[in-house]
Amino acid sequence: MTAHVATVAFEGIEARPIDVQVQMVAGLPSFTIVGLPDKAVGESKERVRAAIHALGLSMPVKRIVVNLAPADIVKEGSHFDLPIAIGMLIAMGVLPADELAGYVALGELSLDGGLLPVAGVLPAALHAAGEDKGLICSQANGPEAAWSGLEGILAPSSLLALINHFKGTQVLSAPQCDTQVNPARYTDMREIRGQHVARRALEVAAAGGHNLLMVGPPGAGKSMLASCIPGILPLMDASEILEASMVASIAGKLESGSLSSRRPFREPHHSSSMAAMVGGGKRALPGEISLAHHGVLFLDELPEFQRAVLESLRQPLETGRISVARAQAHVTYPARFQLVAAMNPCRCGYLADAERACNKAPRCGGDYQSKISGPLFDRFDITIEVPEVATLEMLSTKPGEESSSVAARVAAARQMQKARFAKLGMKERINAELSGERLHDLVQSDDKGKAMLEQATEKLRLSMRGYTRVLRVARTIADLDQSDMIKQPHVAEAISYRQLQLGRVSEAA
Repeated sequence: MTAHVATVAFEGIEARPIDVQVQMVAGLPSFTIVGLPDKAVGESKERVRAAIHALGLSMPVKRIVVNLAPADIVKEGSHFDLPIAIGMLIAMGVLPADELAGYVALGELSLDGGLLPVAGVLPAALHAAGEDKGLICSQANGPEAAWSGLEGILAPSSLLALINHFKGTQVLSAPQCDTQVNPARYTDMREIRGQHVARRALEVAAAGGHNLLMVGPPGAGKSMLASCIPGILPLMDASEILEASMVASIAGKLESGSLSSRRPFREPHHSSSMAAMVGGGKRALPGEISLAHHGVLFLDELPEFQRAVLESLRQPLETGRISVARAQAHVTYPARFQLVAAMNPCRCGYLADAERACNKAPRCGGDYQSKISGPLFDRFDITIEVPEVATLEMLSTKPGEESSSVAARVAAARQMQKARFAKLGMKERINAELSGERLHDLVQSDDKGKAMLEQATEKLRLSMRGYTRVLRVARTIADLDQSDMIKQPHVAEAISYRQLQLGRVSEAA
Protein backbone atom coordinates (compact mmCIF):
# COMPACT_ATOMS: atom_id res chain seq x y z
CA MET A 1 0.00 0.00 0.00
CA THR A 2 1.18 3.53 -0.81
CA ALA A 3 -0.16 6.42 1.30
CA HIS A 4 -0.34 9.93 -0.12
CA VAL A 5 -0.25 13.13 1.98
CA ALA A 6 -0.19 16.68 0.57
CA THR A 7 2.30 19.26 1.81
CA VAL A 8 4.25 22.18 0.32
CA ALA A 9 7.75 23.38 -0.51
CA PHE A 10 8.55 27.09 -0.62
CA GLU A 11 9.99 29.13 -3.46
CA GLY A 12 10.13 32.67 -2.15
CA ILE A 13 6.70 33.37 -0.69
CA GLU A 14 5.07 30.92 -3.10
CA ALA A 15 4.04 27.46 -1.87
CA ARG A 16 4.49 24.63 -4.36
CA PRO A 17 2.50 21.38 -3.89
CA ILE A 18 4.44 18.31 -2.75
CA ASP A 19 3.06 14.78 -2.66
CA VAL A 20 4.48 12.76 0.24
CA GLN A 21 4.30 9.10 -0.76
CA VAL A 22 4.86 6.45 1.93
CA GLN A 23 5.25 2.81 0.91
CA MET A 24 5.72 -0.23 3.16
CA VAL A 25 6.78 -3.48 1.51
CA ALA A 26 8.25 -6.79 2.59
CA GLY A 27 12.03 -6.85 2.82
CA LEU A 28 14.89 -6.02 5.14
CA PRO A 29 13.79 -3.42 7.72
CA SER A 30 14.84 0.06 6.59
CA PHE A 31 13.57 3.63 6.48
CA THR A 32 14.60 5.69 3.44
CA ILE A 33 13.60 9.18 2.33
CA VAL A 34 14.13 10.11 -1.33
CA GLY A 35 13.23 13.12 -3.47
CA LEU A 36 16.14 15.54 -2.90
CA PRO A 37 15.74 15.98 0.88
CA ASP A 38 18.12 18.31 2.73
CA LYS A 39 19.70 17.34 6.05
CA ALA A 40 16.71 18.54 8.11
CA VAL A 41 14.34 16.40 6.04
CA GLY A 42 16.70 13.43 6.15
CA GLU A 43 16.79 13.61 9.94
CA SER A 44 12.98 13.60 10.13
CA LYS A 45 12.92 9.78 10.02
CA GLU A 46 14.40 9.72 13.54
CA ARG A 47 11.86 12.24 14.84
CA VAL A 48 9.00 10.36 13.16
CA ARG A 49 10.23 7.03 14.55
CA ALA A 50 10.44 8.44 18.09
CA ALA A 51 7.02 10.16 17.84
CA ILE A 52 5.32 6.94 16.70
CA HIS A 53 6.95 5.01 19.54
CA ALA A 54 5.69 7.72 21.94
CA LEU A 55 2.15 6.84 20.81
CA GLY A 56 2.67 3.27 21.99
CA LEU A 57 2.90 1.92 18.45
CA SER A 58 5.63 -0.24 16.96
CA MET A 59 7.26 0.51 13.65
CA PRO A 60 6.45 -2.20 11.08
CA VAL A 61 9.29 -4.61 10.42
CA LYS A 62 9.27 -3.74 6.73
CA ARG A 63 11.12 -1.79 4.08
CA ILE A 64 9.76 1.78 4.33
CA VAL A 65 10.33 4.23 1.47
CA VAL A 66 9.20 7.87 1.58
CA ASN A 67 9.21 9.70 -1.75
CA LEU A 68 8.78 13.49 -1.90
CA ALA A 69 7.37 14.20 -5.36
CA PRO A 70 8.20 15.88 -7.65
CA ALA A 71 11.68 14.56 -7.05
CA ASP A 72 13.54 17.33 -8.91
CA ILE A 73 12.69 20.04 -6.33
CA VAL A 74 15.00 20.39 -3.32
CA LYS A 75 13.01 19.78 -0.11
CA GLU A 76 14.13 21.94 2.81
CA GLY A 77 12.92 22.38 6.36
CA SER A 78 11.55 20.41 9.27
CA HIS A 79 7.91 20.93 8.26
CA PHE A 80 7.97 17.63 6.36
CA ASP A 81 7.92 15.73 9.69
CA LEU A 82 4.13 15.83 10.10
CA PRO A 83 3.13 14.75 6.56
CA ILE A 84 5.65 11.88 6.71
CA ALA A 85 4.27 10.77 10.07
CA ILE A 86 0.68 11.01 8.82
CA GLY A 87 1.64 8.96 5.76
CA MET A 88 3.19 6.31 8.04
CA LEU A 89 0.04 6.17 10.19
CA ILE A 90 -2.17 5.86 7.10
CA ALA A 91 -0.02 3.00 5.79
CA MET A 92 -0.28 1.33 9.21
CA GLY A 93 -4.09 1.68 9.16
CA VAL A 94 -4.22 4.07 12.14
CA LEU A 95 -5.55 7.10 10.21
CA PRO A 96 -8.16 7.14 7.39
CA ALA A 97 -6.65 7.84 3.98
CA ASP A 98 -9.88 9.19 2.42
CA GLU A 99 -10.44 11.89 5.04
CA LEU A 100 -6.83 13.08 5.09
CA ALA A 101 -6.78 13.40 1.30
CA GLY A 102 -8.52 16.74 1.73
CA TYR A 103 -5.77 18.31 3.85
CA VAL A 104 -2.37 19.92 3.41
CA ALA A 105 -0.11 19.12 6.37
CA LEU A 106 3.07 20.72 7.72
CA GLY A 107 4.72 20.76 11.11
CA GLU A 108 7.74 19.64 13.08
CA LEU A 109 7.58 16.71 15.51
CA SER A 110 9.18 16.52 18.91
CA LEU A 111 10.39 13.16 20.21
CA ASP A 112 7.37 12.81 22.52
CA GLY A 113 4.91 13.29 19.64
CA GLY A 114 4.20 16.98 20.21
CA LEU A 115 3.81 19.38 17.27
CA LEU A 116 6.18 22.34 17.05
CA PRO A 117 5.65 25.55 15.02
CA VAL A 118 7.37 25.99 11.67
CA ALA A 119 7.92 28.84 9.22
CA GLY A 120 5.71 29.42 6.18
CA VAL A 121 2.30 28.42 7.56
CA LEU A 122 0.51 31.51 6.20
CA PRO A 123 1.57 30.93 2.56
CA ALA A 124 0.75 27.24 3.02
CA ALA A 125 -2.74 28.11 4.28
CA LEU A 126 -3.35 30.39 1.30
CA HIS A 127 -2.18 27.59 -1.00
CA ALA A 128 -4.55 25.13 0.71
CA ALA A 129 -7.42 27.58 0.27
CA GLY A 130 -6.62 27.84 -3.43
CA GLU A 131 -6.65 24.05 -3.71
CA ASP A 132 -9.96 23.83 -1.80
CA LYS A 133 -8.33 21.79 0.95
CA GLY A 134 -7.98 22.07 4.70
CA LEU A 135 -4.76 22.55 6.64
CA ILE A 136 -3.13 20.62 9.47
CA CYS A 137 -0.49 22.50 11.48
CA SER A 138 0.69 22.89 15.06
CA GLN A 139 -1.43 24.57 17.71
CA ALA A 140 1.06 27.44 17.91
CA ASN A 141 0.68 28.10 14.17
CA GLY A 142 -3.12 27.97 14.27
CA PRO A 143 -3.78 31.73 14.69
CA GLU A 144 -1.38 32.49 11.83
CA ALA A 145 -3.14 30.00 9.52
CA ALA A 146 -6.59 31.28 10.52
CA TRP A 147 -5.74 34.74 9.19
CA SER A 148 -5.89 33.29 5.66
CA GLY A 149 -9.66 32.88 6.01
CA LEU A 150 -9.45 29.10 5.53
CA GLU A 151 -12.20 27.26 7.40
CA GLY A 152 -10.91 23.67 7.52
CA ILE A 153 -7.93 24.18 9.83
CA LEU A 154 -6.85 21.57 12.35
CA ALA A 155 -4.26 22.76 14.86
CA PRO A 156 -3.55 19.93 17.31
CA SER A 157 -0.94 20.16 20.04
CA SER A 158 0.31 16.64 19.38
CA LEU A 159 0.13 13.71 17.00
CA LEU A 160 -2.07 11.91 19.52
CA ALA A 161 -4.63 14.75 19.50
CA LEU A 162 -4.79 14.51 15.69
CA ILE A 163 -5.40 10.76 15.83
CA ASN A 164 -8.11 11.18 18.47
CA HIS A 165 -9.83 13.80 16.30
CA PHE A 166 -10.15 11.44 13.36
CA LYS A 167 -11.12 8.56 15.68
CA GLY A 168 -13.96 10.70 17.02
CA THR A 169 -12.80 10.69 20.67
CA GLN A 170 -11.68 14.34 20.60
CA VAL A 171 -12.85 17.41 18.72
CA LEU A 172 -10.29 20.03 17.69
CA SER A 173 -11.71 23.54 17.86
CA ALA A 174 -11.00 25.93 15.00
CA PRO A 175 -8.16 28.38 15.77
CA GLN A 176 -8.94 32.08 15.87
CA CYS A 177 -6.92 34.66 13.99
CA ASP A 178 -5.09 37.14 16.16
CA THR A 179 -4.26 40.58 14.80
CA GLN A 180 -2.52 42.91 17.20
CA VAL A 181 -0.88 46.30 17.33
CA ASN A 182 2.48 45.85 19.00
CA PRO A 183 3.17 48.05 22.03
CA ALA A 184 4.85 51.32 21.14
CA ARG A 185 8.64 50.98 21.18
CA TYR A 186 9.43 54.11 19.24
CA THR A 187 10.57 57.55 20.30
CA ASP A 188 7.90 60.23 20.54
CA MET A 189 8.68 63.37 18.55
CA ARG A 190 7.99 65.51 21.60
CA GLU A 191 11.37 64.33 22.91
CA ILE A 192 13.18 65.98 19.98
CA ARG A 193 14.70 69.35 20.87
CA GLY A 194 15.26 71.79 18.02
CA GLN A 195 15.83 70.24 14.56
CA HIS A 196 12.80 71.96 13.05
CA VAL A 197 13.91 71.27 9.47
CA ALA A 198 14.53 67.61 10.25
CA ARG A 199 11.14 67.25 11.95
CA ARG A 200 9.42 68.69 8.88
CA ALA A 201 11.43 66.42 6.58
CA LEU A 202 10.37 63.37 8.62
CA GLU A 203 6.73 64.38 8.25
CA VAL A 204 7.01 64.84 4.48
CA ALA A 205 8.92 61.57 4.08
CA ALA A 206 6.34 59.65 6.11
CA ALA A 207 3.39 61.21 4.26
CA GLY A 208 4.63 60.17 0.83
CA GLY A 209 6.85 57.18 1.64
CA HIS A 210 9.93 59.05 0.36
CA ASN A 211 13.52 57.92 0.86
CA LEU A 212 15.34 60.14 3.35
CA LEU A 213 19.03 60.78 4.01
CA MET A 214 20.19 62.69 7.10
CA VAL A 215 23.73 64.10 7.23
CA GLY A 216 25.20 65.59 10.38
CA PRO A 217 27.86 65.38 13.11
CA PRO A 218 27.84 62.74 15.86
CA GLY A 219 25.27 63.35 18.56
CA ALA A 220 23.06 65.60 16.45
CA GLY A 221 20.12 63.20 16.86
CA LYS A 222 19.95 61.44 13.50
CA SER A 223 19.27 57.99 14.95
CA MET A 224 16.76 59.43 17.41
CA LEU A 225 14.91 61.16 14.59
CA ALA A 226 14.77 57.91 12.61
CA SER A 227 13.36 56.05 15.62
CA CYS A 228 10.38 58.47 15.59
CA ILE A 229 9.25 57.35 12.11
CA PRO A 230 7.26 54.25 13.17
CA GLY A 231 5.19 56.45 15.47
CA ILE A 232 3.97 58.74 12.68
CA LEU A 233 3.33 56.13 9.98
CA PRO A 234 -0.27 54.91 9.55
CA LEU A 235 -1.10 51.29 10.34
CA MET A 236 -1.16 48.83 7.46
CA ASP A 237 -4.42 47.87 5.80
CA ALA A 238 -5.53 44.23 5.39
CA SER A 239 -3.76 43.60 2.09
CA GLU A 240 -0.51 45.15 3.33
CA ILE A 241 -0.65 43.10 6.53
CA LEU A 242 -1.04 39.94 4.46
CA GLU A 243 1.86 40.75 2.13
CA ALA A 244 4.25 41.74 4.92
CA SER A 245 3.24 38.78 7.08
CA MET A 246 3.83 36.27 4.31
CA VAL A 247 7.46 37.39 4.13
CA ALA A 248 7.78 37.27 7.91
CA SER A 249 6.18 33.82 7.94
CA ILE A 250 8.69 32.42 5.44
CA ALA A 251 11.51 33.88 7.55
CA GLY A 252 10.00 32.47 10.76
CA LYS A 253 9.61 35.95 12.27
CA LEU A 254 5.93 35.84 13.27
CA GLU A 255 5.70 35.85 17.04
CA SER A 256 3.06 33.60 18.67
CA GLY A 257 1.34 33.14 15.32
CA SER A 258 -0.23 36.61 15.47
CA LEU A 259 -0.02 39.28 12.78
CA SER A 260 0.77 42.92 13.46
CA SER A 261 -0.75 45.91 11.73
CA ARG A 262 2.25 48.09 12.62
CA ARG A 263 4.64 48.74 9.75
CA PRO A 264 8.01 46.94 9.90
CA PHE A 265 11.01 48.96 11.02
CA ARG A 266 14.28 47.19 10.27
CA GLU A 267 17.67 48.60 11.29
CA PRO A 268 20.46 46.16 10.33
CA HIS A 269 24.02 46.76 11.51
CA HIS A 270 26.53 48.10 9.01
CA SER A 271 28.42 44.79 9.13
CA SER A 272 25.47 43.03 7.41
CA SER A 273 26.39 40.81 4.48
CA MET A 274 24.87 40.83 1.01
CA ALA A 275 22.74 37.76 1.78
CA ALA A 276 21.48 39.29 5.02
CA MET A 277 20.47 42.50 3.27
CA VAL A 278 18.88 41.34 -0.02
CA GLY A 279 18.22 37.69 0.82
CA GLY A 280 19.94 34.45 0.00
CA GLY A 281 22.00 31.87 1.82
CA LYS A 282 21.62 28.13 1.43
CA ARG A 283 17.82 28.30 1.66
CA ALA A 284 17.49 31.66 -0.16
CA LEU A 285 15.59 33.24 2.74
CA PRO A 286 14.29 36.83 2.56
CA GLY A 287 16.69 39.61 3.54
CA GLU A 288 16.25 42.85 5.43
CA ILE A 289 14.81 44.70 2.43
CA SER A 290 12.01 42.12 2.15
CA LEU A 291 11.40 42.01 5.90
CA ALA A 292 10.92 45.79 5.62
CA HIS A 293 8.22 45.36 2.93
CA HIS A 294 5.58 48.11 3.38
CA GLY A 295 7.74 49.54 6.15
CA VAL A 296 11.04 51.30 6.78
CA LEU A 297 14.64 50.15 6.33
CA PHE A 298 16.94 52.33 8.43
CA LEU A 299 20.66 52.25 7.63
CA ASP A 300 22.70 54.07 10.26
CA GLU A 301 26.31 54.98 9.44
CA LEU A 302 25.53 54.55 5.74
CA PRO A 303 29.11 54.81 4.35
CA GLU A 304 30.26 52.04 6.72
CA PHE A 305 28.19 49.44 4.84
CA GLN A 306 30.03 47.41 2.21
CA ARG A 307 29.95 49.10 -1.18
CA ALA A 308 28.47 46.03 -2.88
CA VAL A 309 25.71 45.81 -0.27
CA LEU A 310 24.69 49.43 -0.86
CA GLU A 311 24.75 49.06 -4.64
CA SER A 312 22.49 46.00 -4.37
CA LEU A 313 19.72 48.30 -3.06
CA ARG A 314 19.47 50.31 -6.26
CA GLN A 315 17.31 47.91 -8.28
CA PRO A 316 14.78 46.96 -5.55
CA LEU A 317 14.34 50.65 -4.70
CA GLU A 318 12.99 51.13 -8.23
CA THR A 319 11.14 47.85 -8.82
CA GLY A 320 9.83 47.02 -5.34
CA ARG A 321 11.06 43.41 -5.53
CA ILE A 322 14.29 41.41 -5.40
CA SER A 323 15.18 38.29 -7.37
CA VAL A 324 17.66 36.07 -5.56
CA ALA A 325 19.49 33.80 -7.98
CA ARG A 326 21.54 30.94 -6.57
CA ALA A 327 22.84 27.68 -8.01
CA GLN A 328 20.03 25.70 -6.34
CA ALA A 329 17.34 28.37 -6.09
CA HIS A 330 15.89 31.30 -8.00
CA VAL A 331 13.25 33.09 -5.97
CA THR A 332 11.61 36.50 -5.94
CA TYR A 333 10.60 38.39 -2.80
CA PRO A 334 8.65 41.65 -2.50
CA ALA A 335 10.74 44.63 -1.34
CA ARG A 336 8.63 47.79 -1.42
CA PHE A 337 10.34 49.63 1.44
CA GLN A 338 11.10 53.20 2.45
CA LEU A 339 14.83 53.79 2.82
CA VAL A 340 15.94 56.07 5.67
CA ALA A 341 19.67 56.55 6.19
CA ALA A 342 21.99 58.57 8.41
CA MET A 343 25.66 59.43 8.03
CA ASN A 344 28.41 61.67 9.32
CA PRO A 345 29.91 64.19 6.86
CA CYS A 346 33.37 62.59 7.29
CA ARG A 347 35.06 59.85 9.28
CA CYS A 348 35.70 62.02 12.35
CA GLY A 349 32.27 63.60 11.96
CA TYR A 350 33.26 67.26 12.42
CA LEU A 351 34.00 68.36 8.88
CA ALA A 352 32.33 71.76 9.33
CA ASP A 353 33.87 72.47 12.76
CA ALA A 354 37.42 73.79 12.32
CA GLU A 355 38.21 73.35 16.01
CA ARG A 356 37.25 69.66 16.18
CA ALA A 357 37.89 68.46 12.61
CA CYS A 358 40.82 66.12 12.02
CA ASN A 359 43.99 67.25 10.24
CA LYS A 360 42.83 65.60 7.00
CA ALA A 361 39.86 67.93 6.51
CA PRO A 362 38.38 68.77 4.06
CA ARG A 363 39.84 65.98 1.90
CA CYS A 364 38.63 63.32 4.34
CA GLY A 365 35.04 64.47 3.74
CA GLY A 366 35.23 63.83 0.02
CA ASP A 367 36.88 60.45 0.53
CA TYR A 368 34.33 59.37 3.11
CA GLN A 369 31.28 60.56 1.18
CA SER A 370 32.51 59.01 -2.06
CA LYS A 371 31.71 55.60 -0.57
CA ILE A 372 28.13 56.36 -1.62
CA SER A 373 27.75 56.27 -5.39
CA GLY A 374 25.96 59.00 -7.31
CA PRO A 375 23.19 56.68 -8.56
CA LEU A 376 22.38 55.57 -5.01
CA PHE A 377 22.46 59.11 -3.69
CA ASP A 378 20.12 60.15 -6.52
CA ARG A 379 17.53 57.72 -5.18
CA PHE A 380 17.03 59.74 -2.00
CA ASP A 381 14.03 62.01 -2.47
CA ILE A 382 14.94 64.08 0.59
CA THR A 383 18.45 64.90 1.78
CA ILE A 384 18.81 67.15 4.80
CA GLU A 385 21.52 68.41 7.12
CA VAL A 386 21.01 67.66 10.81
CA PRO A 387 23.17 70.25 12.63
CA GLU A 388 24.37 70.00 16.19
CA VAL A 389 21.81 71.35 18.63
CA ALA A 390 22.84 74.28 20.84
CA THR A 391 23.23 73.40 24.51
CA LEU A 392 20.61 75.89 25.71
CA GLU A 393 18.07 74.58 23.22
CA MET A 394 18.88 70.99 24.14
CA LEU A 395 18.30 71.69 27.83
CA SER A 396 15.00 73.43 27.16
CA THR A 397 12.10 71.88 29.00
CA LYS A 398 9.58 72.94 26.39
CA PRO A 399 8.41 69.78 24.61
CA GLY A 400 8.00 69.60 20.87
CA GLU A 401 4.91 68.53 18.97
CA GLU A 402 3.76 65.01 19.80
CA SER A 403 3.98 62.15 17.32
CA SER A 404 0.20 61.69 17.48
CA SER A 405 -0.39 65.17 16.04
CA VAL A 406 2.11 64.62 13.23
CA ALA A 407 0.66 61.16 12.59
CA ALA A 408 -2.80 62.67 12.11
CA ARG A 409 -1.53 64.96 9.33
CA VAL A 410 0.39 62.09 7.73
CA ALA A 411 -2.72 59.89 7.79
CA ALA A 412 -4.82 62.66 6.21
CA ALA A 413 -2.25 63.12 3.43
CA ARG A 414 -2.09 59.38 2.73
CA GLN A 415 -5.87 59.16 2.69
CA MET A 416 -5.90 61.92 0.08
CA GLN A 417 -3.42 59.95 -2.02
CA LYS A 418 -5.38 56.74 -1.61
CA ALA A 419 -8.62 58.38 -2.71
CA ARG A 420 -6.91 59.96 -5.73
CA PHE A 421 -5.39 56.68 -6.89
CA ALA A 422 -8.61 54.71 -6.31
CA LYS A 423 -10.59 57.22 -8.34
CA LEU A 424 -8.26 56.67 -11.30
CA GLY A 425 -8.09 52.89 -10.83
CA MET A 426 -4.35 52.97 -10.08
CA LYS A 427 -2.49 50.28 -8.12
CA GLU A 428 -0.10 52.75 -6.48
CA ARG A 429 -0.58 53.39 -2.76
CA ILE A 430 1.67 56.38 -2.05
CA ASN A 431 3.27 59.22 -4.00
CA ALA A 432 6.73 57.63 -3.83
CA GLU A 433 5.51 54.88 -6.17
CA LEU A 434 4.42 57.29 -8.92
CA SER A 435 6.43 57.38 -12.14
CA GLY A 436 6.20 58.14 -15.85
CA GLU A 437 3.04 59.50 -17.44
CA ARG A 438 0.98 58.70 -14.35
CA LEU A 439 3.05 61.16 -12.36
CA HIS A 440 2.70 64.00 -14.85
CA ASP A 441 -1.04 63.37 -15.17
CA LEU A 442 -1.52 63.73 -11.42
CA VAL A 443 0.91 66.58 -10.77
CA GLN A 444 -0.82 69.84 -11.62
CA SER A 445 1.20 72.92 -10.76
CA ASP A 446 0.48 76.63 -11.12
CA ASP A 447 2.56 78.78 -13.50
CA LYS A 448 4.91 80.07 -10.79
CA GLY A 449 5.56 76.54 -9.58
CA LYS A 450 6.31 75.30 -13.11
CA ALA A 451 8.70 78.17 -13.75
CA MET A 452 10.57 77.55 -10.50
CA LEU A 453 10.86 73.83 -11.25
CA GLU A 454 12.26 74.51 -14.74
CA GLN A 455 14.86 76.89 -13.34
CA ALA A 456 15.89 74.47 -10.62
CA THR A 457 16.18 71.59 -13.09
CA GLU A 458 18.62 73.58 -15.19
CA LYS A 459 20.59 75.11 -12.31
CA LEU A 460 20.90 71.94 -10.21
CA ARG A 461 21.32 69.77 -13.34
CA LEU A 462 18.73 67.31 -12.10
CA SER A 463 18.61 63.92 -13.76
CA MET A 464 15.29 62.60 -15.01
CA ARG A 465 15.06 60.57 -11.84
CA GLY A 466 15.86 63.64 -9.73
CA TYR A 467 13.25 65.71 -11.56
CA THR A 468 10.66 62.99 -10.99
CA ARG A 469 11.47 62.76 -7.31
CA VAL A 470 11.15 66.52 -6.84
CA LEU A 471 7.67 66.30 -8.37
CA ARG A 472 6.74 63.45 -6.04
CA VAL A 473 7.86 65.36 -2.96
CA ALA A 474 6.06 68.52 -4.11
CA ARG A 475 2.89 66.46 -4.58
CA THR A 476 3.22 65.13 -1.02
CA ILE A 477 3.79 68.60 0.46
CA ALA A 478 0.63 69.77 -1.31
CA ASP A 479 -1.22 66.78 0.13
CA LEU A 480 -0.11 67.76 3.62
CA ASP A 481 -1.68 71.15 2.92
CA GLN A 482 -4.79 69.36 1.58
CA SER A 483 -4.26 71.16 -1.74
CA ASP A 484 -5.17 69.63 -5.11
CA MET A 485 -2.88 72.10 -6.89
CA ILE A 486 0.90 72.16 -6.41
CA LYS A 487 1.88 75.76 -5.69
CA GLN A 488 5.16 77.62 -5.71
CA PRO A 489 5.88 77.15 -1.96
CA HIS A 490 5.39 73.40 -2.37
CA VAL A 491 7.87 73.27 -5.24
CA ALA A 492 10.35 75.48 -3.36
CA GLU A 493 10.33 73.20 -0.32
CA ALA A 494 10.72 70.09 -2.49
CA ILE A 495 13.71 71.64 -4.28
CA SER A 496 15.34 72.58 -0.97
CA TYR A 497 15.48 68.91 -0.06
CA ARG A 498 17.67 68.21 -3.13
CA GLN A 499 20.19 71.02 -2.69
CA LEU A 500 22.45 69.34 -0.16
CA GLN A 501 24.96 67.52 -2.34
CA LEU A 502 27.58 65.06 -1.19
CA GLY A 503 30.99 66.66 -1.20
CA ARG A 504 29.44 70.04 -0.31
CA VAL A 505 28.35 69.31 3.24
CA SER A 506 31.02 71.58 4.73
CA GLU A 507 29.91 74.46 2.51
CA ALA A 508 26.22 73.95 3.40
CA ALA A 509 27.10 73.94 7.08
